Amino acid sequence: MKNKNITRKISQGVYVLTTNGGGCIVDAVSQISSGDNPLIAVAVMKKNYTNSLLQKNNKLALSVLGVENSGEIINTFGMKSMKDYDKFKDIDYTEIDGVPIINDSLGYMICEIVDKIENETHTLFITKLIEGDLFKDKEAMTYQYYQENKEDLLKVTTEKGKTAWICTMCGYIYYGDEIPDDFKCPICGVGKEYFKLKDN
Repeated sequence: MKNKNITRKISQGVYVLTTNGGGCIVDAVSQISSGDNPLIAVAVMKKNYTNSLLQKNNKLALSVLGVENSGEIINTFGMKSMKDYDKFKDIDYTEIDGVPIINDSLGYMICEIVDKIENETHTLFITKLIEGDLFKDKEAMTYQYYQENKEDLLKVTTEKGKTAWICTMCGYIYYGDEIPDDFKCPICGVGKEYFKLKDN
């Protein structure tokens, strides 16, 4: 592939997906039908803990992030796992229909899972919109905006005295003098060529 970054030109937003027991950041979200209860497709990485939660829950929520949102929400839901960290402990949220909603967002969509399509790396959840609200009619954060402002949004802080490599796709930090050739980012799955050495 000559340049994988062409996919950044696909128009898509940045969302906090939440369900009973956890949540994560997603960007592969698309409305695929119209009507009173349109279908919404959401792709979630299989190795993401939230995916395992969605396999046993029948509802999810998508809180829409705006360009005015701080990077704290992205850091919390994108760089940590509910397996070892309570993502909700410092986040202002409300529970609606049994699903957490991020209060500091443009609004939310509550969706019922109606089908699943599995591939090698992701599950595509086909959902039906059953409830939603718009809190603020402001500019939504796009994936392109996130990529262009990632350093400011994530404000990556590394441990002093350690050699740190930063994933340029998601912000994951790898510590070590060199990255193994076969290393894959545990958050977004990209190879070592997407990591850059953090300047000290």
